[in-house]
Formats: sequence, C-alpha cells, structure tokens
Amino acid sequence: MDLKDIQNLIKFVAKSGATEVKLEMEDVKITIKTGSDPVPVEHTTLLPQVQAVAAPAPAAVPAAKEPAKEEEDHLITIKSPIIGTFYRKGAPDKPAFIEVGKTINEGDVLCVIEAMKLFNEIESEISGTIVKILVDDASPVEFDQPLIVIDPS
Repeated sequence: MDLKDIQNLIKFVAKSGATEVKLEMEDVKITIKTGSDPVPVEHTTLLPQVQAVAAPAPAAVPAAKEPAKEEEDHLITIKSPIIGTFYRKGAPDKPAFIEVGKTINEGDVLCVIEAMKLFNEIESEISGTIVKILVDDASPVEFDQPLIVIDPS
C-alpha cells in the first residue's frame, strides 16, 4: 500500500461518516479515526503503524477572512499533495526556498514536505511571484491544504 492509497482511504473514510476504520495487512496496520482530536503517528520496527485523522471541514469562514474575489481571481494557490510536515528550508542551516515577493520559475522548489521520514520537494508548476505563504515552518499539513499563493502575472 503506497501513500496515494492511504490518502484515498482517508478521504473515503472522511466522506463515509464512519468514526473509526482499522485495516491490517501483512506489514502495515492502519487506523483512521474521524474527529477533531489529533492522533500521533507511531512507528514500530516490526509492524509499522500509520494513524491519521480525517477531520470534517470547518463550518463557515468569517467574511472578514475571505479575500476580495475580484482582486484575487487571478492568483493561484499551491496545495499540499501529501500529508506531512511543511518545511520552508532544505536544511536548518540553508536559506528558505521562497519568500513573499520573490519571483519563481516553473520547476523551482517551493518547499519540502516530510512524510514518513521521506523528504518530498514540492516544485512550482507555474512561474510568478510569491504573494503569501499560508503555513508556518515545521507545521503539519493535510492533503490538499493550501500552502502558498502565487501571482502568475
């Protein structure tokens, strides 16, 4: 079972309304609990365990926090392709990949997301200027969570 299968399973459980699902295979044991309480990720040497939480979407966002649609229709939001930990730098002693106002090109590394001890470089699919970084360094991120806003013009 790869990471994509796990992500799809989490989505399915979240939409199904089930409160808990356990799946055991030869070398993997997965428990998915829905709700708002975070569940720590645990690993063992013989039988890896992945526990994830599929939280329901927040009710309504106050109008004060919503951007003006006319001004920001052209902006592109980069979303997390995986669940993991968001890092703005490749290493603690390295400079951040991006800063607000920086111009980027297609293929430039925007950030790194660490998932299950694997560091995944997230590359830009467009050229433009960084408008906003929506996630703090070393913060956990969910699948499809908005990370970065880019102005492609």
